[in-house]
Amino acid sequence: MGDPKQLVADEVRRRSGSLVGLSHAIHALAEVAWQEHASAQTLTEWLATEGFTVETGQAGLSTAFVATRTGSGSDSGPRVAFVAEYDALPGLGHACGHNIIASAACGAAAALAAVVPELTVSVIGTPAEEGGGGKIALLDAGVFDSVDAALMVHPGPRDFLYARPFAVAHLEVEYSGYGAHAAAYPELGRNAADAFTLAQVAIGLLRQQLPAGTRVHGIVIEAGTAANAIPEHSVGHWYVRAESLAELEPLVERVLDCFRAGALATGCELAFHETSPRYAEFRNDEAMVEMFDANATALGRRFDRGRAGMNTASTDMGNVSQVVRAIHPYIGIDTEAVNHQAAFADAAVTDAADRAVLDGAVLLAQTAYDFATEES
Repeated sequence: MGDPKQLVADEVRRRSGSLVGLSHAIHALAEVAWQEHASAQTLTEWLATEGFTVETGQAGLSTAFVATRTGSGSDSGPRVAFVAEYDALPGLGHACGHNIIASAACGAAAALAAVVPELTVSVIGTPAEEGGGGKIALLDAGVFDSVDAALMVHPGPRDFLYARPFAVAHLEVEYSGYGAHAAAYPELGRNAADAFTLAQVAIGLLRQQLPAGTRVHGIVIEAGTAANAIPEHSVGHWYVRAESLAELEPLVERVLDCFRAGALATGCELAFHETSPRYAEFRNDEAMVEMFDANATALGRRFDRGRAGMNTASTDMGNVSQVVRAIHPYIGIDTEAVNHQAAFADAAVTDAADRAVLDGAVLLAQTAYDFATEES
């Protein structure tokens, strides 16, 4: 047998056409959170042809799956899982490149299982990363309990070695007021759109007192239907981010006070809820990070070790990393566009993006091989 890591790379390259096709297929489907039915089916069918046993409907989620090739070695050996994301953004398609994540995970798993058949290898398909927290539901259901290492790569404009995301809370905020004719009977109205205006002014003023490393941002998605009718209902989606879950808790309360102020000033009623469990900060496994970096250098890619841009974005993979050894590097697709721009969706199926699929698969598989060898 030759060098196992070179053999892993050879196995990925042997599947290059199929993996690029898989990436493009997921990109074309562009299904949003919790609706990734065709995407999950496309991925599981591909994995089944590679000899993986597929279990769908994990944690009661119709678009979550675990695909496993059970190793021929001892049951006590390390178990590695490659994490796949495949949800798109509403109105933007795959502007975060989850098609690349999913296909790289599948390629890594297939290549590693082919080269090291005694190792148990899984792909865990995780829906609704974009604000839904599918991984957290899978964690709570015990899907990650038997996993010794969880690995994934995420596309970005350029290569970054570390995931350094914010913890985040996702809020849906609603105001209920009273509708009235805006000219004839304005005194009878309670303006639910004004409540958001006041809340956003309060949040803007609050920013002076917020600690560094926090983010508060959102959109109003409903605030009336006619200029001559005082809006009686308004809805907004807001994210609150901090360096850690511990720092996030008091920040959320201060932001909610701003929304309460909007209700008080306008005489509207306020309702709010968190639309997913809170995402945690990421705990990088330093040993695996160094393994990944060494493999990347050998492949000819240089990953930045700093904190900037996409590697600060929040992810429910942070919650996984709190209980399982994990890495989440960002692999560049050579674009001036940045994540969550429409142009990034276009860039996610270019030649550079296709290379990221293959390089990502190689690096994940090689790093998992290093981890398994170290742990055996």
